[in-house]
Amino acid sequence: MINDSSFPAWIDLHLHLDGSISIKTARKLAGMQSIYLPESSDALKRKMSVMDGCRDLNDYLNRFQLPISLLHIREALYLCTYELLDELYEQGLKYAEIRFAPQLTYATELTQYDAVKIVLRAIEDAPIPCGLILSMMRGEDNHPYNLITIDVAKKFRNQGVVAVDLAGAEALFPTHTFADEFAAARAAKVPLIIHAGEAAGAQSVREAIEAGAVRIGHGVRALEDPEVIQQLVEKHITLELCPTSNLNTGIFPSYEAYPLRQLMEAGVRVCINTDNMTVSNTTLRQEWQHMIDAFQLSPEEIRQIVYDTVEASFASEEVKKSIRQDIKNAAL
Repeated sequence: MINDSSFPAWIDLHLHLDGSISIKTARKLAGMQSIYLPESSDALKRKMSVMDGCRDLNDYLNRFQLPISLLHIREALYLCTYELLDELYEQGLKYAEIRFAPQLTYATELTQYDAVKIVLRAIEDAPIPCGLILSMMRGEDNHPYNLITIDVAKKFRNQGVVAVDLAGAEALFPTHTFADEFAAARAAKVPLIIHAGEAAGAQSVREAIEAGAVRIGHGVRALEDPEVIQQLVEKHITLELCPTSNLNTGIFPSYEAYPLRQLMEAGVRVCINTDNMTVSNTTLRQEWQHMIDAFQLSPEEIRQIVYDTVEASFASEEVKKSIRQDIKNAAL
């Protein structure tokens, strides 16, 4: 078991805002907007979290419909962001990078620019440092909105936005079909993260590498192609692993079958994350405990993963230096 301190669950780099709204916060957001929610906490949880029998990533993504509907006004976006970061602080995290798709919030009064400005204000008021990643979305008609997201990311690049991401139904909308977005991100000099190698295979990871991704969300199916693994190693690209989420979507049958050890032995840099705390009903500490128990990670291996997570983050050098020192002093 991990000792009583929160180490090594200190940094989450792959955390979706809408997928991590707590039941308590959801009720507050609904109350602000006169949105009906089930009175029973169990019934509400079934709407917001996956249960046994989740079929695949597309089924998993259905759990986002309700939380997204709660984020269409300024006050809701602020409160959701602040309360999530406060929750992470209470869990013992020292730094986080949260991501959300601003194009999903402006169906009403908010532009993407407005939405990002509000979330950044909440981050500024939060008890732990945090970087904001703006997610573009996979879809047939999303390209114009994705390009706006990149433009907004460029405007806020030195004010809290640290990267853009591509998320959504990977198998339905292949990575290579978003080449225009990738080119625009490179032109804007905004770091690019891509969800790949989750619902689609190693070719998706190869395409993400070729697009210039500095980190890859999930990426676990890269193991299907040794050449792709070699590219990840040579280019020092970190995979943002989210074990419980990958079990939820049926990629692996158990934590013991998760490829953490294989990736580490191949020399791939990895970090351990939650993906969606509410949808997957998890915390960062639980994710770490699952991996420690399944693979009997040594203290040296644990420290190495946390060091690699620090280096893969977009945290300021001041924050990185502080966490590196804490890692040296942490007891296991």
